[in-house]
Amino acid sequence: MTQVGEGHETAADEAGPVLTFGAPTAGEVLAERYQLEEHVNNDSAGRQVWRGIDVILRRPVAMVLRHPGGDSAVEMLQAAVAASRVIHPNLAGVYDAIDEQDRAYVVREWVDGESLRDLVAAEGPLDPARAIAIAHSVADALTAVHATGMIHGNVHPGSTLIADDGRVVLADARADAADSTESDIRAVGGILYFALTGHWPHTEVGDSALPDANRDSAGNPAAPRQIRAGIPAYLDDLTMDLLDRRVAAPASDALTAELGRLDAAADDEEYEDVGPLRFVQSGSSSSSEPIRSAPKIMVGVGALIVIAIIGLVFGIRAINKTSNSTDAGNIPVTQPTNAGDSTVQQPAPVPQKIKITPDMVRMVDPPRGERLDGDQAKYTIDGNPATVWETSKYNTAPFGGLKPGMGVLINLGEKRSLSEVQVTTSAPGATIDVRTGSSDPGDSSNGDEKIAKDFKSLSDEKPEKSSGTKWYFSGFDPNQKYQYVLVFLTELPRAEDGDRFQISVSEIELSGY
Repeated sequence: MTQVGEGHETAADEAGPVLTFGAPTAGEVLAERYQLEEHVNNDSAGRQVWRGIDVILRRPVAMVLRHPGGDSAVEMLQAAVAASRVIHPNLAGVYDAIDEQDRAYVVREWVDGESLRDLVAAEGPLDPARAIAIAHSVADALTAVHATGMIHGNVHPGSTLIADDGRVVLADARADAADSTESDIRAVGGILYFALTGHWPHTEVGDSALPDANRDSAGNPAAPRQIRAGIPAYLDDLTMDLLDRRVAAPASDALTAELGRLDAAADDEEYEDVGPLRFVQSGSSSSSEPIRSAPKIMVGVGALIVIAIIGLVFGIRAINKTSNSTDAGNIPVTQPTNAGDSTVQQPAPVPQKIKITPDMVRMVDPPRGERLDGDQAKYTIDGNPATVWETSKYNTAPFGGLKPGMGVLINLGEKRSLSEVQVTTSAPGATIDVRTGSSDPGDSSNGDEKIAKDFKSLSDEKPEKSSGTKWYFSGFDPNQKYQYVLVFLTELPRAEDGDRFQISVSEIELSGY
């Protein structure tokens, strides 16, 4: 149950170290009213987050504490006071803001549920309808915030809370001088992108604990439809337009209206045919016509030019046919691919799940391994979550020091462009690495040893432990093709019965083109 509401996930800032001196304890009553019950977590600025009880009103509260108070806590307290003036069902209510000099704290609504960050980590990317509903609620909350002249400044998967009753709650406003209403709107695009892909597209917040987006050589994130199949084109366009600073950001009320339209269509299961975006900017124009983004205008103009050229060609053919019937049809008609300097862009290919058969997979268990699990590799690609590859039990997480790891080798039969690997496990906490090589040296101890030695990891970073039972990797180079892919476990979580270390892998899925 996450109540941290992190946003700017950088290291703890200089004005907000982790509370040490005068650290709070469970059972302590602050301001003669708020009793601390349980320490939940520390946020990225070093503040402690506690679940507490308002002993007067007998209701649960979330308490964000900071040491020291005084001048260093002014920004936090001012943001809390400003947020307390906005009442909205999609905003976490702020009840109190107190400065005791030695420490300061904000008391806000406790939300029974989890953050969007933890939800996606546990369940994987969300379906388009649910992603739209969450983004709609966040945009609605921002409309209320912006209407007061306030900026939220902390729209993030960690501050977007999903209550057990389904309500979406935006928490912990934390605006500073660099934030703006536009940055809030761009962050809604980030929420959509994260909900749809499981990756965070923004880079300006510094080092993030969230998985980074798959980027091109210029650092631009890949579109959701390039990462995952089944995302409607209009939703892909909306998400990327919100992230693209070359495209004017809509006002929060215009974004809320558009997301509300899409949300309603999703409820009726008609969102696949919902049509083009219809932003109507308020305040800046009296026209009722939608304001279209520059890329869409260029595509529209290019299409009109193409139509005009085709019409001209057919007109010439008609004239020639009238003047000389024996030459009719001799004028070749070509379909132009560009008009002037504007190339008509072809739609980006959509990644599809790759069908993998048992003969395309085998277990890799380097020397000093028992090679006892070979017949279980087929269970990881059969589409049946009830059949699994279950490792043996080991005394330590890194396979008891017996071997560097073990995994499943997939031979696609030919080189293919890949977009993502998805691994479903029985428990979080496994360290998984994706490696590639040029050949399979053979299903033997020597062959496994050579694979473990020669196959190269696709990530420059040290693999991190999975935080949920679904693990995603999208670091494939879009300019390369791959035939041999190794999904390699290097560390195991503790077994469910607490006896040593073990995990089960139920599904491995590859997507590509």
